[in-house]
Parts: sequence; C-alpha cells; structure tokens
Amino acid sequence: MLIVLAEATLGEGALDAARDAMTTMVAASNDEEGCVSYAYAIDVLNPAKLHIIEKWVDEAALAFHFQTPHMAAFQKALGSLDVQITELAKFAADDGSPVM
Repeated sequence: MLIVLAEATLGEGALDAARDAMTTMVAASNDEEGCVSYAYAIDVLNPAKLHIIEKWVDEAALAFHFQTPHMAAFQKALGSLDVQITELAKFAADDGSPVM
C-alpha cells in the first residue's frame, strides 16, 4: 500500500472557493479502483492549513489517479486560487494493524 500525505496553505477565501471542487475530487477519488481512502482535513489549530491523506493499493493506482479527468478538473479549478502545497510525500506501508 502507498500512503500519500500532503499539506497545503490556503489563502483568504480559498477554502470556500474550492469547496465544490474539493468535494467532487474526494468523491471521485474514493470511487477509483485502487483507492483505499482519500480525504482532506482542515487543521483545528490553523484553519489555513489543509491536510491531504491518501491510501492507494499500489503505484499503478496512484499513477492512474494523476491521469483522471477529475484530477485535471481539480487542478484547473485550483489554478487561480491561493493554494500552496507545502509538503508532499508518499510512503510504502503494509496494511497496518490495530494500535491497541
């Protein structure tokens, strides 16, 4: 499994302007074959920080994701907004186990 973790800084009004595109992106990504989980979360201590959490079955699923029409539409929608990716990394992992 691959885990992708990212953070973005959102400028004034960017979250409200991007909300529809983000909602569409999350739903479409979660419907992709090979997507285990795809979600966004606003940081409770810093509402200008967005956390992106993705889980993919393998590299092929992630590569496919980057080629989808909803990814292209999402990038276009965010292109004019003040959204800056500040961290982006992928990690190879097993399927995990309970913490407790």
